[in-house]
Amino acid sequence: MEQLLQTPSLHGDNIEQKRAEIKAYFNQSWTLYESLFEVIKADASYYLKAEPLRHPLVFYFGHTATFFINKLKLAKLIEHRINPKFESMFAVGVDEMSWDDLDEKNYDWPQISEVRDYRDRVSVLVNRFIDTMELSLPITPDSPAWLILMGIEHERIHLETSSVIIRQLPLDDVQPHSNWSACEKSSSAPRNALVDIEGGNLILGRPQHSDGYGWDNEYGNLPLTLADFKASQFLVSNQEFLEFVTAGGYQQSQYWDEEGKHWLSFQNRNHPRFWVKHGENWLQRNLTEEIPLPLNWPVEVNQLEAAAFCRWKSDTSQEDVRLPTEAEWQLLRQQVPENNPQWQSFPGNIHLAQYASSTPVDANPQGALYDIVGNVWQWTQSTIDGFNGFEVHPLYDDFSTPTFDGKHNLMKGGSWISTGNESLPYSRYAFRRHFFQHCGFRYVSSEQAPTLVENNVYETDTMVSQYLEFHYGDRYFNVDNFCESAVNVIVPHLSGRARALDIGCSVGRSSIELARHFAHVDGIDFSARFIQQGWDLINHGHKRYTIATEGELVDYKSVSLEALNAQDLVDNIHFSQGDACNLKPQFTQYDLVLASNLLDRLANPTQFLNQIGERLTSDGVLVLLSPYTWLEEFTPKEQWLGAKKIDGETLSSFEAINELLCQEYQLLHRQDLPFVIRETRRKFQHSVSELTIWKKL
Repeated sequence: MEQLLQTPSLHGDNIEQKRAEIKAYFNQSWTLYESLFEVIKADASYYLKAEPLRHPLVFYFGHTATFFINKLKLAKLIEHRINPKFESMFAVGVDEMSWDDLDEKNYDWPQISEVRDYRDRVSVLVNRFIDTMELSLPITPDSPAWLILMGIEHERIHLETSSVIIRQLPLDDVQPHSNWSACEKSSSAPRNALVDIEGGNLILGRPQHSDGYGWDNEYGNLPLTLADFKASQFLVSNQEFLEFVTAGGYQQSQYWDEEGKHWLSFQNRNHPRFWVKHGENWLQRNLTEEIPLPLNWPVEVNQLEAAAFCRWKSDTSQEDVRLPTEAEWQLLRQQVPENNPQWQSFPGNIHLAQYASSTPVDANPQGALYDIVGNVWQWTQSTIDGFNGFEVHPLYDDFSTPTFDGKHNLMKGGSWISTGNESLPYSRYAFRRHFFQHCGFRYVSSEQAPTLVENNVYETDTMVSQYLEFHYGDRYFNVDNFCESAVNVIVPHLSGRARALDIGCSVGRSSIELARHFAHVDGIDFSARFIQQGWDLINHGHKRYTIATEGELVDYKSVSLEALNAQDLVDNIHFSQGDACNLKPQFTQYDLVLASNLLDRLANPTQFLNQIGERLTSDGVLVLLSPYTWLEEFTPKEQWLGAKKIDGETLSSFEAINELLCQEYQLLHRQDLPFVIRETRRKFQHSVSELTIWKKL
């Protein structure tokens, strides 16, 4: 395999040279990704569900290509989609998040040849875009080039996650490939030992102006002081972990926390996922083959297994050991040469510089330890959250925030297939504790209590908190709750009450109110940050948030299903992430579609109105609410519905909507509905939406 390019520097003094560098990085990443899928023997294997908690591989083959189109379209950098069906089907569903749809009944997967053709067309478009995009140096997060780097780094993440799924396919479905050759060295493992590590002060977080592409969760800061501690010299090897297996560690409940016990019960597992027992012999499944268990390679387990091993190790040794925190690993990382953004030479089995597999745990010394970076990822005890100053990127608001739930633990260090941003010291990737990656662990011993990043108990994102207060908070200036009032106006005009769609549901109050009248309510919003709030509320029964009062001062607020008298409605409500102008096919046959304060935030409201009728039953009802606050940052002026002069004559938004709908809908009702959004204790937005109810003819 040719030497892989590393993630580009954001700086430089030659724009066209930087353009060529980005283009080469894109094309090499694109080719590498497709090369991985060449280990799959036949197209039929793309549709197997090798991992029950993830889509079949056909999804991932298409997903990384649609990412480019969806983000370029969202940024208004391209005008037309290539294949709207694919760009909806392959958009969301990579983790078992609350809004992911992993139900195979909802997918009519295309032929692999069609996906290949689609990828070819996307590649042509992106290459052409790189050739012509506006480019200045240094590249900043609002640059078109940043968006291209985002797409490339996103595909490199899925290079790794797809390889994990391929590793779970039946052996008959994969074949060797010259680009993906495994290490052939194995023997007994060295004896592991704890090495003294000097503590000190450190600041977690990526400096704002550091070089290289960074994801949102990397930025910000968290100052910490660590006491001296000890860390295992090597990653835990297969041989060391085999002692735990042989001792019956999977059967002894005292080594497993409640989540681990639940997982064990569900999976009925008694050894690591990539180990295979043939008679009395242990084998290991690699990417395309099974080999005798390499005892001196790192074991690969999920976080629950790693934590259970540490409890067993503590019980059977003279040391109290546990998984390291993110901060402790970051202190270890200082022993490895800096690579922000590039290394001069690779210090270990990382960036596909050595093999397409693990290597012996004593093959790559890095300071006093081995494999601080590379070989396999290393589980930590830390759940992921944002640092002080965390901000989402507006074009990818669901990269990190959905994982700030206390259920996703950080992995550090990268694996043999970690490339690009994944290999940088500031990278922060987190997965559910029961998920598998190419991930193992090392252990530490410390008298200092673990310093963990605490997950926010109160939602503090300013915009999210404002909308939580708008939907669930106090009544201001004698204005009734907007969501509740709207549904009360709508209900008398309904005939069918089986299924409702709340499109642009925000943080979910309208979906809850509709569930009082409908057996099934789909709440869909483009923003993962918003739908997470509604999902949290209906699944946990309460939600806490802060709202600004003055400057840095806040009030602490909470809402509960009990206070809303909605405890019995949760089974009626289903939240999903989606694009109002490109919904998946399964969202159909609704008696009601409610689009509340959505039209004037769409890039193409005409397209939405022309298509949404397909989602309604024959006599279904469409309800529109909008203050008609048209802004070119959301909707190009030529796409505004009215709100301007046409041929010298004033055309209002209602008149434009009426012209669009009057042939297929009957107007049943029209009125104004006020609402108030609190920004601070003494600053409010007091607005009025027009509510119109249309019955499909």
